[in-house]
Amino acid sequence: MLKTVIFVAFVLLIALGGGAGSAWLALESTRTIGSVEIGPWVTFPRQGTHEADPYSRARSTRLGQLSLGQAEGIVLVAGSDSAGRPLLRQCTYQLQGDLPPTRFFTLHATGENRQILSAPARFSSALHSRSLLWRHGQPLKIVVSARPQPENWLAVAGTGPMELVLTLVDTPISTGARVGETSLPGITRMECDV
Repeated sequence: MLKTVIFVAFVLLIALGGGAGSAWLALESTRTIGSVEIGPWVTFPRQGTHEADPYSRARSTRLGQLSLGQAEGIVLVAGSDSAGRPLLRQCTYQLQGDLPPTRFFTLHATGENRQILSAPARFSSALHSRSLLWRHGQPLKIVVSARPQPENWLAVAGTGPMELVLTLVDTPISTGARVGETSLPGITRMECDV
């Protein structure tokens, strides 16, 4: 009798632990059900629509994010560079490449808790298309670093992992079925502070 009770308790523990663990992993991971990868960038094109999967909805609710509607824009997140290495605040990265047509875009860095990272004093913690030295039709070039950089610079401070969040507003790729076939800027690690 005791052997059966222990066996049932053990099976229930595995079932509950495995179920809760897999749900947590699906909510924490940026590469999961419904995601589309474009180089180092990951997006959920159906997020904010009636066709969104339950995990995307739960992730948005958990993070307290207001999802853009399909006709409004698309949010892309990168947690690694183009070589697959995790993004770190103590490293300098160069974003370079073409952007799809968009009326407006923003770029900011977030920490482990998905909150916007603070920038060093007097500097902005986010960039937008109207504050950059850039024109439509030209390749985008931005340096993400803790050290001051010429031209387009996204300032970050501290050490540890980070993610880059690129939001494209009023872009045709948000309503198109071929989101994964578009080109986005690559992310190249330039150097790291030891």
